Amino acid sequence: MSTPYGLSAEALKVKPFEWDDHYDFPRDLVGYGEESFNPQWPNGAKIAVSFVINYEEGAEHTVLNGDMHSETHLWEAPGGTPKVQERAVNIESEYDYGSRSGVWRLFRLFNNYNYKYTLYAVGKAIEDNPSVGISSVKNGHDVASHAYRWIDYADMPPEKEKAYIKKEIETIAKICGEPPKGWYYGRLSSRSHALVWDVYKEMGIPLLWEADSYADDLPYWVDVPAEKDVEKPEGMLMLPYSYDCNDYKFNVPTGFGSPTDFHDHVKSAFDTLYEEGCEGSPKMMTIALHCRCIGKPGRFGALKKIVKYINGHEGVWVATRTQIAEHFRKKFPYQRGHLAPGVKRAEAKNTINAWPAHKDVPV
Repeated sequence: MSTPYGLSAEALKVKPFEWDDHYDFPRDLVGYGEESFNPQWPNGAKIAVSFVINYEEGAEHTVLNGDMHSETHLWEAPGGTPKVQERAVNIESEYDYGSRSGVWRLFRLFNNYNYKYTLYAVGKAIEDNPSVGISSVKNGHDVASHAYRWIDYADMPPEKEKAYIKKEIETIAKICGEPPKGWYYGRLSSRSHALVWDVYKEMGIPLLWEADSYADDLPYWVDVPAEKDVEKPEGMLMLPYSYDCNDYKFNVPTGFGSPTDFHDHVKSAFDTLYEEGCEGSPKMMTIALHCRCIGKPGRFGALKKIVKYINGHEGVWVATRTQIAEHFRKKFPYQRGHLAPGVKRAEAKNTINAWPAHKDVPV
């Protein structure tokens, strides 16, 4: 998104941003740089492909989850005073289709190819349909956290958000047999990265990876602000996610107009990254799926073609996100201030008018 200019007088009264040494992670606009970085995938793979199935159905904003309302009407009260009338609406939707039908169509496809996916499981959704999580575990797939509710956390007080994080971990552990090793919000707050790290630490559970990043085609390490004075910090491994190879774009005006659009875009992304791998610069690719989107019969064929196409290439490592994280952590352990051992991170912690404070403004 572009930065808004010409702000109103009221907007200019907002308190200026102040850096928080616990919650705020520095920004890195350089990354691995021109030479990239070789992740040395197992068996010399040219590309690591991560299929992710987002399971959110039943955890979205709805009156049945205690949310405010889904329709608002204005009406005239006696005396002509306009008032707001709330009316709770419960309509079975494509969310319901995803949990009742679409999810099993996706599961069958990946099980038939023996391709292991990562299930981004929203806790409330898994509570409503535990068989989704149980089936994933039974067939050797990876169950990660997608927060407890599929809602926006931007304005949630930190203590309430922490309680939700803990509840999510406990829910996944109860239904799937163990806590989630990885985390992805999607609608995170400015404090979410730090809060997730805090809760995992407090519960004594290892957090192997975090995916609220769209910044690269490779995993990379970040320093955790709370570990600033820790003698032996552990860092946080980021496994970048995907907004473009993502079937949610079927549901936005500027997104995929047809299954062919989805197929062509994902195939093109795979071809580009596979070619870079063949040239000696292997990458990681994420293909993001939703049961209520690509799980529809008219769209599903595009995913089948993609899976078949990928399966026809040599040197492809189809892996869960936890498998990718475990490989990277073992091969390239955390080193403070580095994306990976030997690759120092470039940070722009403080900025003035969007120009890094540590660099001179050009004349």
